Amino acid sequence: MAGTSTDETAGERRQLINVAYRLLGSLAEAEDAVQEAYARWYALPRGRREQIVSPGAWLTTVTGRICLDVLGSARARRERYVGAWLPEPLPDRAEWDHGQGADPADQMVLDESVTMAFLVVLEAMTPAERVAFVLHDVFRYPFAEIAGVLGRTPAACKQLAASARRRVGAGRAPVTADGQADAVRRVRQAWETKDIAALVDVLDPAAVMTADGGGMAGAVLHPVEGGARIAQYMVAIADKAPGLELLERSVNGAPGLVARRGGVVLTVASFDVVDGRVTRIWVVRNPEKLRPWGRDG
Repeated sequence: MAGTSTDETAGERRQLINVAYRLLGSLAEAEDAVQEAYARWYALPRGRREQIVSPGAWLTTVTGRICLDVLGSARARRERYVGAWLPEPLPDRAEWDHGQGADPADQMVLDESVTMAFLVVLEAMTPAERVAFVLHDVFRYPFAEIAGVLGRTPAACKQLAASARRRVGAGRAPVTADGQADAVRRVRQAWETKDIAALVDVLDPAAVMTADGGGMAGAVLHPVEGGARIAQYMVAIADKAPGLELLERSVNGAPGLVARRGGVVLTVASFDVVDGRVTRIWVVRNPEKLRPWGRDG
């Protein structure tokens, strides 16, 4: 039956925020995209809104198109970005900064599709691949609906999702939370004791560390490659960071580390672990991307 209540339409917000964050890797941009979708919904004449059988599908299509436009312009914006661009890290719901007005912690679902490792892979896709893959493989939308977002045939959308799936790869056995937490704990302990040998032991020899300061906080502009080099860099940072606390925290639903001084979060680090050793470290220091963290603990 056509027509919907305001409450019913508002109830779609949680799903839309989750879709948009996975498409954009930025909570702020996701919220803007969803807000714009609702603005377009309420701008429709009342009679037109009442004719729409599935407002949720309409809002998803519009949100997807807005995100597609944002992704299309993101490459140019990121070319001007200072240093590497990383997705925005999300804290556990209990640790969210609840002083930011409408609480996004109630909206976000933290699962394997928002881990930093997964989001970084999504960043390597074309905008169309990312939309097709996220909507179909993560949220199980049919290709007939995705076609309305991308303006392509369902068959073409299926091909885009398949191409994106190849970028993700066949995959390896997922690391358990306990296994990742153990590796992260070893990193924290070695950093606190400035033990280069212990850091080298937990880091894969071919490990890569990427940092995002956005020109607003000190960070290496290029990835640091090699476990030994990363270990030396981390110990050098420890020497220059008196009063800095390193805490084990959930980052995008996976074990990570948070550095704070005086209760203020300055750095959030995510990890990828293979066979008990850290292969990738993603460090976010751009304060604009740390707003959900506020004051930790």
